[in-house]
Amino acid sequence: MSSVTYVLSIIAMLAVAAVLVRGLVNMARGGSGNLSNKLMQARVLLQFVAVVLIVATLWLTGGGR
Repeated sequence: MSSVTYVLSIIAMLAVAAVLVRGLVNMARGGSGNLSNKLMQARVLLQFVAVVLIVATLWLTGGGR
């Protein structure tokens, strides 16, 4: 089970990075402010999911002891 949360954590972190870069590129190109806002909202949600998965991984593996 901990290996599943480990892999999901990595996927979530990569998703956060991808959404962050996409949002920054959109803002740098002067794209839609609405799209930038939606991307940053998605980034915050993905960060929450990533943190929960990382904590779950640490808890399942006993990594904080």
